Amino acid sequence: IDPANRINREKLDLLIIDGKVADIDKNISVNDADIINASGLVIVPGLIDMHVHLREPGQEHKETIKTGTRSALKGGFTSIMAMANTTPVIDSVQVLRDVLARINDQAVVNVFQACSVTVRMSGEMLVDVDDLVVNGAVALSDDGKPVMNSQIMRNALIACKKHNIPLISHCEWIDKEYEGWIINKGEVSEKLGIIGIPNSAEERMVKRDIKLADETDSHIHIAHVSTAGSVELIRQAKKRGVKVTAEAMPHHFTLTDSAVEKYGANAKMNPPLRSKADVSAVIEGLKDGTIDVIATDHAPHAEYEKAKGLKDAPFGIVGLETCLSLVITELVNKGQLSLYEAIEKMTINPAKILNIKKGTLSVGADADITIIDLDKEWTVDPSRFESKGRNTPFIDWKLRGLPAITIVKGKEYRFSLSYD
Repeated sequence: IDPANRINREKLDLLIIDGKVADIDKNISVNDADIINASGLVIVPGLIDMHVHLREPGQEHKETIKTGTRSALKGGFTSIMAMANTTPVIDSVQVLRDVLARINDQAVVNVFQACSVTVRMSGEMLVDVDDLVVNGAVALSDDGKPVMNSQIMRNALIACKKHNIPLISHCEWIDKEYEGWIINKGEVSEKLGIIGIPNSAEERMVKRDIKLADETDSHIHIAHVSTAGSVELIRQAKKRGVKVTAEAMPHHFTLTDSAVEKYGANAKMNPPLRSKADVSAVIEGLKDGTIDVIATDHAPHAEYEKAKGLKDAPFGIVGLETCLSLVITELVNKGQLSLYEAIEKMTINPAKILNIKKGTLSVGADADITIIDLDKEWTVDPSRFESKGRNTPFIDWKLRGLPAITIVKGKEYRFSLSYD
């Protein structure tokens, strides 16, 4: 399956030479080749996750480039984009060069780097976009925080348009009205006596950023869409021709805020888990193309941090090693998306948004390939994750589908099926 070339469930051979796709055809015959027998499996372009937190530098007790990229590899991802909310924030060429050197030394998958929109992610001063892009930044995002100043956001959109890179917005309206929020505002927050944040906090910022993108004729990418209202705002903006794209996370199309009662802080994320109606709307947005991408927002934390309890624990869950299985189990096997559509949202669509040469099995492309066993059944056991993070609400979930083999630039990895 290769959505970039509109190949859907064709039985073909694929030849890799020197880390590149050299040929793709029926019954390829060459001498002295190493053969991978993928009978009964599905070959797709290497999966891409455009929303990952690797935590390095400065937060290595949560995750490192090495452990995070091994987690990606085990989950079938051959390319990821790392967010900039490290310590220090990746807001300057000096920090960016340091991080890219670490990636070059430690990463086992392709890592693309986002830089922050504002200096120190303070929301007060735009970064030097020209220098950052020249030195390797592929997107800008103050992920974890919205850019509240509309003029700075407008200037950032214009700067990103100049370089043809996306500005990725964490849509959350922050003011005194929402101080101290923990989970979604609804029956669960009222039952637990916890301050909840309403859907409108997200939707107000989605509406503002769509308006700014429209006014500047720039590309805005809405991160981790979680509400029905946001889905509809994006849907209508696309119909008007606004350059807006969006992503959804597995936890937002599989779980509701009721999960907080069962999983506690391991179901605490930002934006929060929402209502059943919101989950249905996110799924509908994936089905009709309103939401372009499935990503993870992989956000590892140390166990002692999540053990602080619902009110004091940090937001976020890990997602790289459960994402593909949740997509197959909850979307594909339930008839919400075809496998082709799901793979499209995890390969060529994020590649196009980030303007990176990935997400395809075209001849000449890097041999980044994920080979999937759709029938493999397994039970989520965080103790066996490659990630340092164990913070998942999917513990003990029985899922179907796993990457059998992950290939990065022609190098083959098989440790994913260690769940046997």
